[in-house]
Amino acid sequence: MNASMIEIQVVAALVAAACALPGVFLVLRRMSLVSDAISHTVLFGIVIMFMLVGDLHNPLLFVGAVLSGVLTVSLSELLLRTGRVKSDAAIGLVFPALFSIAVIIISRDFSGVHLDTDVVLLGELAFAPFNRSIILGLDLPRGVWVMGLIGLLNLGFIILFYKELKLATFDAGLAAALGFAPSLIHYGLMTVVSVTVVGAFDHVGAILVVALMIAPPAAAYLLTDRLNRMLILSVLIGVASALSGYWAARLIGNVNIAGAMATMTGVFFLAALVFAPERGLIARRLERSRRRQRFAIEMLLVHLSQHETQAGEEHESEMAHLTDQLKWKATFAQTAVKQAAQQGLIERQNGHMHLTTSGRQVAQVVLQR
Repeated sequence: MNASMIEIQVVAALVAAACALPGVFLVLRRMSLVSDAISHTVLFGIVIMFMLVGDLHNPLLFVGAVLSGVLTVSLSELLLRTGRVKSDAAIGLVFPALFSIAVIIISRDFSGVHLDTDVVLLGELAFAPFNRSIILGLDLPRGVWVMGLIGLLNLGFIILFYKELKLATFDAGLAAALGFAPSLIHYGLMTVVSVTVVGAFDHVGAILVVALMIAPPAAAYLLTDRLNRMLILSVLIGVASALSGYWAARLIGNVNIAGAMATMTGVFFLAALVFAPERGLIARRLERSRRRQRFAIEMLLVHLSQHETQAGEEHESEMAHLTDQLKWKATFAQTAVKQAAQQGLIERQNGHMHLTTSGRQVAQVVLQR
């Protein structure tokens, strides 16, 4: 593994970590579409700023892109406050409008500048080692410096305003009552998201920015209920997706690296969706099965309790009665009876079932609910 390969992976890992941190709060606030919207509307800010400065390499283009992201959120919030549209519809109305305006300006006035491809729409990680900057005597890819700085900015913002972000995310009303200014926290977070999207966009492209900002936090959300753990897991899943995507692209050959990384974010999310210990599909299916069996045992105990010392008790306590009268399948009835016996709730004698003292007590508790 040569130096270029290492540098590509470092840039990808830094992008993943920087995107995952604010992405956690987007997922929790149900604002995942914002990252996709900003990744498109940055073009509007870049075009407007280019009209003013006339230089593709001017740092003010970065500022214009960030401000465009904030403008997107502000206009969406303005539409939302009218009460006529919901949040997803508001975002869906704003970003196509700004993006379309930018495309029209480019096609009319800057068709020969290649502003759309060179600055906005493309981001190829394979070229990261060739775009270098020397800072403090260290010659490193520009992506390392930019995304490292943005990652530190995001981490510092979250550490500094962790309590405010947590409270404003889960209970904005309480945050306002306590004087935490949730609106200010909200726009601060959106500014951080805009800076992250714009900074990462130039290195990895639109698809991977959105994938890294949403998929790892969504996977982490399935794995934990604690915010601090969710932040850590999001970063780890994002970095793992980036690194595994790089090696998947090399293994397959002639595959876009960013596309492979975006695919791996989906793979990790799918794994969490299926295998998460509490919220995964398998865990939830097993929990439904356990609840069904527990309910069946309770029904069995109540049934035996209701007919205890009554005429026809022997018939009511036969296995055949459970399948005929209670409409239980034979295998389901056998499983319920077996589990009830294992728990010491019933005893089986000569093909009949009888409540134990513990089973009688449980039946009484169920009847009193």
